[in-house]
Amino acid sequence: MDKDRIIIFDTTLRDGEQCPGASMNIKEKMEVARQLAQLKVDVIEAGFPIASPGDFEAVRQIAQEVRTASIAGLARALEKDIEAAARALEPAENPRIHVFLSTSKSHRVHMVHKAKAEIVEMAISSLKFAGKFCSNLEFSPMDASRTEPEFLAEVVTAAIDAGATTVNIPDTVGYAIPDEFAGLIRYLQANVPNIDKAILSVHCHNDLGLAVANSLAAIQAGVRQVECTVNGIGERAGNASMEEIVMALKTRKDFFNKHTNIDTQHIMACSKMVSSFTGFFVQRNKAIVGKNAFAHESGIHQHGFLKKKDTFEIMNPSEIGGEESELVMGKHSGRNALQFRIKELGHELSTEELDRVFDEFKILADEKKDVFEEDILTLVQKVVVSEENQNVWKLKKLEASVSTGTTPSAEITLVGKDGVERSAKGSGDGPVDAICDAIDKITGLSCKLLDYQVLSKTKGTDALGEVSIQTSYKNMKVLGKGIGVNTLDASAQAYVNAVNKLILKDQLSQSSQGEIPGP
Repeated sequence: MDKDRIIIFDTTLRDGEQCPGASMNIKEKMEVARQLAQLKVDVIEAGFPIASPGDFEAVRQIAQEVRTASIAGLARALEKDIEAAARALEPAENPRIHVFLSTSKSHRVHMVHKAKAEIVEMAISSLKFAGKFCSNLEFSPMDASRTEPEFLAEVVTAAIDAGATTVNIPDTVGYAIPDEFAGLIRYLQANVPNIDKAILSVHCHNDLGLAVANSLAAIQAGVRQVECTVNGIGERAGNASMEEIVMALKTRKDFFNKHTNIDTQHIMACSKMVSSFTGFFVQRNKAIVGKNAFAHESGIHQHGFLKKKDTFEIMNPSEIGGEESELVMGKHSGRNALQFRIKELGHELSTEELDRVFDEFKILADEKKDVFEEDILTLVQKVVVSEENQNVWKLKKLEASVSTGTTPSAEITLVGKDGVERSAKGSGDGPVDAICDAIDKITGLSCKLLDYQVLSKTKGTDALGEVSIQTSYKNMKVLGKGIGVNTLDASAQAYVNAVNKLILKDQLSQSSQGEIPGP
């Protein structure tokens, strides 16, 4: 075996599924197993066969179908557990029986009620019994990180002599600290005389948020296998995250000088599948597979990213099968990012036009968490195209009142082309009708509302609404549009936009029906 290769032992289907609320049915487990095979994990721990008939059948079916990875079944140091695991693993091309036994003082006293000598004897007898069924045996001294080092070395030595080909050192309760855990690995290497006859492995939990750090520290100390799960799911705070370990080794190969066989292109697909089946959604800021892992909103970060990606991105999302990095447009975004996005959308703006769009963008970004492509296109249309209409009227202020049992009312303030503000109050059958009435009183027009539509332009509860109003005045019909998070404000904008179009249309046609009034 390549001594620089780290074996990836994936226990998503066993330890990961033990996470409260994360149970999967057999069909779902099979789908995950197929995805893990595509990832090219070395070992798939398919379940705990003695735990239930469903677990037994899942292990059996996975063992029968998946041929590219070793399939492991978990067993306590009891003959009935080992027999169940052996039966479930019968169809496997490369079966592994994984035997575990508590070794820490806390577990010896309060759980198994066994003395040290009895623990050693149980380890030996259980491994010898398992050896009758297969030669690929793994032994885990449970709660190893809290076991007395001298006793741990004694148990490990005995396990290897009894046939264990892999010895796994679990940090079962996530108690270890990286330097301390690496020290324990080095202690075992120095004090277990037959250590070279077995592969040394680690299995770390995340109770202190150190599962990945402890696993990587152990790799530096010389272990050749790490046990982990997709998305880091597992008991309590979870296990070491498979994707984080794999990508740390790949991205920092200059430091670790180690590699895995994982086909990282399938990481994102596997992450999404596990999340979907378990209902455990991946947090946005989760390393590698989180929604924000390759997203940039800060103006400074976006500026550097646009100059050269690696200024603020140490991995390419395509490496994990993800989509392109995302420039998240929000209130922290800068002018460079906005200009880049506008160009991507096919628009070339002058410096003055970009300034106006950027000012409008900042106002909108304060109202919305995320600004989408549709928002930006709308802003370009609103700021750039509307200038061509040589607006006579601009909306300055809107106050609307709606209450059950009363007539809706609105107070509008418009600014005319002469810079003078004019206000009026209106009422109507609804708030939009009241807004139109107030605007008509200011402009002197009496437009007929032919059609009114509201379309959600973007996603979410804070979505931009685009209001379209078709109006007529005398023999002319126009369409007015308004955009905003506040639908009533957008309605007022749309009606004012229609009024301005009517005035412009009259000026262009030099209508003989009389001049449309304006300030």
